[in-house]
Amino acid sequence: MPHLIYSHKYNMDIGPHVIPAQKYHEIVKRIEAAGLSTEQEMLVPPPATESDLLLVHTPEYLHKLNDDSLTQLERRKLEVPFSRDLFEAMRIAVGGTMLTSRKALSEGIAIHIGGGFHHAFSDHGEGFCLFNDVAIAARSLLADGAVSRILIVDCDLHHGNGTAAIFQSDANVFTFSLHQQHAYPFEKPSGSLDIGLDDGAGDAEYLETLCILSSLLDNFRPDIIFYLAGADPYEHDQLGGLSLTMNGLIRRDQLVIGESKKHGIPLAIVLAGGYSIDLHDTVQIHFNTIVESFTIFDGNGRGHS
Repeated sequence: MPHLIYSHKYNMDIGPHVIPAQKYHEIVKRIEAAGLSTEQEMLVPPPATESDLLLVHTPEYLHKLNDDSLTQLERRKLEVPFSRDLFEAMRIAVGGTMLTSRKALSEGIAIHIGGGFHHAFSDHGEGFCLFNDVAIAARSLLADGAVSRILIVDCDLHHGNGTAAIFQSDANVFTFSLHQQHAYPFEKPSGSLDIGLDDGAGDAEYLETLCILSSLLDNFRPDIIFYLAGADPYEHDQLGGLSLTMNGLIRRDQLVIGESKKHGIPLAIVLAGGYSIDLHDTVQIHFNTIVESFTIFDGNGRGHS
């Protein structure tokens, strides 16, 4: 079965906020109830080191975080209360995505019950994102020579602006963002391929557009795929304006996971955003992503024929 990576420290109390931090614990409960795994069987990631963080983030930014000396403007851009608990939880989340990528390389697929903080830039955080975990994990793999080409498939509702900016000059990393065009962030640095959908786009348009993934894999031939499986394209998401149904999101997952299996490319999944009016819907969407991963891949990380 695919490895699941998780830390109970992701479930922070950040007060009244649109972020459903408790979703991670609820996802684990669903996994246990379905008999897929137990929390004790999940891999607990170590926190990212300062050297890991410096693969992407500037020393000046890390100094501000360590000293809790962010400016008021930087705190407003972050849009989530900064605290030492947040700092430590996000270091663990970076470590979780790093571990997920390593397990994906060795076993074909791995899933992080967390991660996907794609709005963090090298020198600041924004949009609920303190560190860019996928960018750090990608840079770590490249630095070690574990891979030479990386594809980031960002299916969060929001454009991955931080990730796009970080890799704009890096030919080894292809960033593909499929998002709602007229939504946060309003400044969208160019990635390798950005496709912004109009408000109200639903299952058919979304899935037809995502079919470009097969040709991307044929042409770029990555050594690993990072998949940001956001729950926020859902039709009842509080921060979104797309109209994907629950079934449409399952088909999205089947397409991405299936193309990874078909092409024999390791897949590292992170859950990214999700802000449904009903928390149970967000949990269900993320749970469905995990179920599709278990369904398509067997215990050795090989796809079912």
